[in-house]
Amino acid sequence: MRVLLFTIVLLLNFFSIQAQDNFIANDLRINQYVEGTLLAPRQETVPLAIIINGSGPIDRNGNEMMTKNNSAKKLAEALAKKGIATFRYDKRTLKAQQLNIDEKDMRFDDFIDDAKAVIKRFSELPNYSSLYIIGHSQGSLVGMIAAQEKADGFISIAGAGQTIDSLIVEQIGRQMPGLEESARTAFNELRANGKVKDYNQGLASLFKRSIQPFMFSWMKYDPQQEIKKLEMPVLIINGDNDLQVNTNEAKKLKDAKPDAELVIIENMNHIYRIIDKNDDIANQKSYNEPQRPISSEMVEQISNFILN
Repeated sequence: MRVLLFTIVLLLNFFSIQAQDNFIANDLRINQYVEGTLLAPRQETVPLAIIINGSGPIDRNGNEMMTKNNSAKKLAEALAKKGIATFRYDKRTLKAQQLNIDEKDMRFDDFIDDAKAVIKRFSELPNYSSLYIIGHSQGSLVGMIAAQEKADGFISIAGAGQTIDSLIVEQIGRQMPGLEESARTAFNELRANGKVKDYNQGLASLFKRSIQPFMFSWMKYDPQQEIKKLEMPVLIINGDNDLQVNTNEAKKLKDAKPDAELVIIENMNHIYRIIDKNDDIANQKSYNEPQRPISSEMVEQISNFILN
């Protein structure tokens, strides 16, 4: 029966199959919201890692409309060379543009549902020895919630260690200290009432009416509480040259999950590139430099965690 199921999945859902060196790439549709690429070594039974990307309309390769760095694609290719299959998929925010879904109807739980659908599909297939979740940035929280149902291990890369409202207020305090108190007051009202009417117009992009329901649904989840629920090995990775998520976030996750493994990679930025800490311009430019290699140390840490 499992073999028959696998055959049906192949017939109905694989759009294309391409051979690349010693591995095969398959484009796969999970449902109307989730389409991605399965990259698998040419071996009968291998571990599988599901890669969940960060916030925004990000495609399966880790790119947005104005940036191309292929961070997720490069990670998948590097892991394939280590004997690990991966499935990476387009974020629902990207599919929403194609399906004409209004942002006012989006919820954080939609991302969790998508990740759970992927996990369910691959857990039904017979040719994977184990299943791991790799969540990057926003995908870290999505992944740690989805992984609670069925996974053999969880990997957080540049994941937040506090609720999104606390993280944003902290960032505003560093970058625009005059708006910090206004942001906290607005978030408190949103948390209490599910909506906020009065806020400083300097924060309009954060609190416009159409995205308040999404932000409210995101605020409900505390990474420190969610990571405690994981009854599986956990690896927490952060670069110390990440301009978006600093290493304190990884340390908060480690404090909440003491038996997790914590790895801080020197000079690694948010998209896995090694950049000199004194060169912020190079750090920002790397988001549009797909030719830059990703951190070999990160690949080694992830592959060792999965294979050993």
